[in-house]
Amino acid sequence: MTADTTSPRSTGRWATRVLQPVILLVIMWIIRVLDAVLPGTWIQAFGIESWAPDGLDGILLAHGLHSGWPHLLANTIPFLVLGVLVALDGVGRFWAVTAIVGVIAGSGTWIFNAPGTITVGASGLVFGYFGYLVVRAFVAKSLGHGILYALIALTVVAVYGGSMLAGIFNAASGVSWQAHLFGAIGGAIAALVLRPARSRGRSKAPEPQPRIG
Repeated sequence: MTADTTSPRSTGRWATRVLQPVILLVIMWIIRVLDAVLPGTWIQAFGIESWAPDGLDGILLAHGLHSGWPHLLANTIPFLVLGVLVALDGVGRFWAVTAIVGVIAGSGTWIFNAPGTITVGASGLVFGYFGYLVVRAFVAKSLGHGILYALIALTVVAVYGGSMLAGIFNAASGVSWQAHLFGAIGGAIAALVLRPARSRGRSKAPEPQPRIG
């Protein structure tokens, strides 16, 4: 008997997956509101300050901070679209990918950016989700899944590929290409680390066990 993919239970499972990046995005917006209305700024305290030991906490925290509303708005749509595509793989996988990308993007930024530079923003996660989706097509558990993820990857590349490459190789002042580059690398690594076991065709029938009479 095959499961009914339109059952309330199945619909609820997909809705839960889609909700994960939405929750993370809502947290970013709440942080931006609080940072705007409260005295001072959290960017100095929780951003990634390169080469500064007290800036290491920013490796995890800086992804939720933004320098202003235009910065957050620029990240919102690509984060939501790519985040939902990653989350369709599962709730646990979404948060695992997010954690791996966050650490690698943050660490690469802390090491390779100019000393004292402060970096904030979710663009490292955006580039990480992009890298994950592209590499995911090559590590799918079966040919059918590989074709599906290839189609997704091609669509993502067609829509975001140009801007992603520009973001990685953009050395303009104020743009952290380090976060973009290491985010994409983190996404590729996450796809490899979290790759599912490949299908090996029809499973071998178990050997009959002797009976005791």
